[in-house]
Amino acid sequence: MDLGVLRDQIDDIDKQIIRLFEERMDVAEQVARYKIGCGKPVYDPVRERSKIERAKDMATSSFNARGVETLFNQLMAISRVRQYELVAEAHQDNFGFEECNGDHVGAKVAFQGVEGAYGHQATLGYFGKDVECYHVKTFEDVMKEVHEGRADYGVLPVENSSTGIITDVYDLMHLYDNYIVGEYVVKVEHALLGLPGTEIDQIKTVYSHPQGLLQCSRFLDEKPEWEQVSLQNTAVSAQKVLVEQDRTQAAIASPAAAAIYSLSVLKEKISDNDNNSTRFIIIRHKKEYVKGADGISISFELANAHETGSLYHALGFIIYNSLNMTKIESRPIQGDKWRYRFFIDFDGNIGEAPVQDALRGMAQETINFKILGNYIQVE
Repeated sequence: MDLGVLRDQIDDIDKQIIRLFEERMDVAEQVARYKIGCGKPVYDPVRERSKIERAKDMATSSFNARGVETLFNQLMAISRVRQYELVAEAHQDNFGFEECNGDHVGAKVAFQGVEGAYGHQATLGYFGKDVECYHVKTFEDVMKEVHEGRADYGVLPVENSSTGIITDVYDLMHLYDNYIVGEYVVKVEHALLGLPGTEIDQIKTVYSHPQGLLQCSRFLDEKPEWEQVSLQNTAVSAQKVLVEQDRTQAAIASPAAAAIYSLSVLKEKISDNDNNSTRFIIIRHKKEYVKGADGISISFELANAHETGSLYHALGFIIYNSLNMTKIESRPIQGDKWRYRFFIDFDGNIGEAPVQDALRGMAQETINFKILGNYIQVE
């Protein structure tokens, strides 16, 4: 048979498919209105699984059965997206988040480390040099200070451009009922710091945060005789060198820390990456966002994590609402072998209908879903 004739046949079949698809969507909308009226959930996984199995049984080959399964999974996903849109139209809400003016006047802010740490720099950069701020020992201490009301805001690092995410902070965001209200990026300029008058040849031990040591690995590899010791913070390392007054000790920290702790910069710009930067989040115990917020962070787990396409269908709500996903990370769930919690960033404002549609769909079709925050993104 002529190829042109075959293509004409496919065109005719496609027209029929489109007509039947639109008829199906009309009925799906009627189903949605019925569910809205009686308060039934959009997603009925038992019925959908049963219907897909029946549809597969109608196929004439195992290959076609797999295709039918994929096709009907997509049809039902698209149908649910439309139904969630109708639910959103009937029940508009911002998921408990309130719009605010972003006024930080009089705020008290907690950061991890000591003065001169990159967290301290992020705090001053975001809130201004006159902010009332104080340091705590650990990332979790920052979370607790904010959660228990002793601090209005907290500042925490979440990602470095060279070494990736700060996993501890991701895990803490799930554990504590705090929310991201802003972000700030600090350019990391690691330097080797020592007591005034110290020569590099005198150094035997180098202190820094584990990330600081990792981010300067090429420089440190040239000095295999140096002992590398991890401390809880880069500025704490500088402080230790000052207090112990030992010329065999050095710290990897910022030039700002050198100025604060009266140390000399023995060698500047020792990072592996000249464009090394760390992204910090600003957290608060209130669900709030500013009018211009354009980035949303969420976390969730999959109810059927090992079922084919489960993650794809969860992310489908972002795709179908024409939203741009900018980041996805996963973290193992403690005590639950081979199960993971997903962290997603995407563009949008929680007051926008497409964002609400996506959030509503994912909230209903995943477990332990949490909106981590809506904030202005920093390029």
